[in-house]
Parts: sequence; C-alpha cells; structure tokens
Amino acid sequence: MNIEVPTLVLGAVAAAFAVFTIIMAALVGPKRYNRAKLEAYECGIEPTPHAIAGGPGNVTGQRFPVKYYLTAMLFIIFDIEIVFLYPWAVHFDALGLFGLAAMALFIFNVSVAYAYEWRRGGLSWE
Repeated sequence: MNIEVPTLVLGAVAAAFAVFTIIMAALVGPKRYNRAKLEAYECGIEPTPHAIAGGPGNVTGQRFPVKYYLTAMLFIIFDIEIVFLYPWAVHFDALGLFGLAAMALFIFNVSVAYAYEWRRGGLSWE
C-alpha cells in the first residue's frame, strides 16, 4: 500500500466536509438580507468608495488608520511566538544548550518587535 494514500484520504474527507458544510449552510440557514448586512464591513469605519484611501475618487480624504495594521502585526508577532515555543517546550531536554541558545535568540527577536509595538502605541487601547 502506498504511504501517501492515508494522507490523500484525509485530505479528501476534509475537502468533502468543507464543501458539505458550506452547501448545507446555504440551503438550511436563514435568508434575512437587509441593507446593513449587505454593506462592506471595514472595522467600524464608514466604507469609502475606493479601497485605497486617498486615491482617485475619494473626496473625503479619510485615511485608513495605522492602528489596525499595528494590531495585526501584534497578533502575528505573538502568534508566531507561541507556534515556536510549544515544540521547543516539549523537547527542551533533548535540545540541550543549542536549543536554549536558539530560543534565547528567538525571544530577543520577538522582544525587539514587542518593543517596537509598545513604542508605536500599539498596546494602548483608547
């Protein structure tokens, strides 16, 4: 038996489940459309006519706040940190001094990004 067959079967089951749930949600789910539900959602900011704020046709001159990008960057920083810390913590004893030094460098890099976020005001929720 080929070694890739179980992986392909699992992928096929996952794809079938995804397609099945989307189709069933469309068939069975409530269909109550209104104006607010059909509008584009831009994180609490009134939708602009063009996706690029300040571009041609945007007469209001409203710019997309950098705060949203800083929040996304903060999420990515800590998400990646957790993804790398779990396997390291599981095999900490087997990695020895090299693993400790590698994780120290990683924590230093994450700390630099954290300090940048803090300095830019990404952690103040006003």
